[in-house]
Amino acid sequence: MTNPTAAAAPPKHDRFVSYVHTLCQDNRTRAELRRGLGLPVERCNYMHRYLVPWLHQHDDVRYPDTRRAYYGVASLIAARPRAARQTESTDTSATAWYLRPNLGSALGEAVKRDVMKAGTAESALHLMSRQSSDAVHRALPSLTRHLLSGGMTVDWSVLLKDLSWWTQDRDAIATRWLDQYFCCSIPTGVTDTTTFPEENER
Repeated sequence: MTNPTAAAAPPKHDRFVSYVHTLCQDNRTRAELRRGLGLPVERCNYMHRYLVPWLHQHDDVRYPDTRRAYYGVASLIAARPRAARQTESTDTSATAWYLRPNLGSALGEAVKRDVMKAGTAESALHLMSRQSSDAVHRALPSLTRHLLSGGMTVDWSVLLKDLSWWTQDRDAIATRWLDQYFCCSIPTGVTDTTTFPEENER
């Protein structure tokens, strides 16, 4: 049986991200999309007019996590700092899905470039790996803003797919995030010898 989190990315995710980028060219629309930051769909009344028609044409939104993922990512894109909005994002749509950078790789790059401390980044990943979809959505606005403000990039399509499957496959997604985090944050040939107090007490 194929693991849905490792399968090829549906082009609809990339098309949706492009659609939201286009919407955000209008200041009023961007502000209305931004109002949904961290909120459940039921409290995102200003977003419906922009997202409902697109979703009903391109995806099955009967599953709450799927719709929440679309609304969450749209609001995160709309809330990008000005500098991030002016930077041309790299097109990774032709890259195999499992090779595209996920949230873990973005945090790893942030550590490598001294945008974020290793302890903070790793703690955020471990915390999210134990949390519900709702809690992850609430944590993402401040986390992604920190990354984007530091010049990092986020592959919104990959994040959209991961959030859509979070409840069904949280452990596999969290493992992929941690895998890419450690691949990016620790230089080749360097072993992380950090120990934690609770481990020493066992």
